[in-house]
Amino acid sequence: MTSALLEVEGLTAGYGAAPVLHDVDLTVHPGEIVAVLGANGAGKTTLLRTLSGLVHGRGRITFDGTDLTGVRVERMVHRGIAHVPEGRGVVTELTVDENLRLGGLWRRDRADARRALDEVYDLFPPLAQRRAYAGHQLSGGERQMLALGRALVGRPRLLLLDEPSLGLAPRVTGQIMALLRDLRERTGLAVLLVEQNVRSALSVADAGVVLALGRVVARDRAAALSTDDDLRHAYLGF
Repeated sequence: MTSALLEVEGLTAGYGAAPVLHDVDLTVHPGEIVAVLGANGAGKTTLLRTLSGLVHGRGRITFDGTDLTGVRVERMVHRGIAHVPEGRGVVTELTVDENLRLGGLWRRDRADARRALDEVYDLFPPLAQRRAYAGHQLSGGERQMLALGRALVGRPRLLLLDEPSLGLAPRVTGQIMALLRDLRERTGLAVLLVEQNVRSALSVADAGVVLALGRVVARDRAAALSTDDDLRHAYLGF
């Protein structure tokens, strides 16, 4: 296997004096989808927020061989890490087109930024049909498409994706998961996927990490995790 794109070693992080994550290790390789699973309160969102620089942590975070300790959030984006938070993070007062263009404002190659915008409209036809709509006029599924599209305009190498199925109909969730698989296969995009819908996450992931109370209690290939009855009953709720 190729060398890891993201390596996390001994990561401890939280808010104030109380750690939420304890000595977490994980790796994500180029073109790999890794699901982060666990009950509410396991530390999944805190993990993504720490990796994107929003929460301070102790330990080592390496991206493409570069130590990210102390790197500012905006520099994370420039290096190729995009974070789509839970709740979708759409600027509701702006139009679809304005939201998408925000994702490429920092890019110096303006021509490629325009190509990336066109590619997102190709990926998400409903957005192309609603490019002049304000964010608050979109459905939940369309807002999730918009948040994903805005991240993709920056051409990330690693996507940190938090609960993309939250509040969405099963059909829309299936479309989002199929899109992730397609992007991985076509572009080599790596994804660290936090998802409460365990079956959906394991259906698209290559590997998985299970958190419980901020600690890694299991890591394996997705197929192995989905067939481990004891693990599923103890930590994954199905």
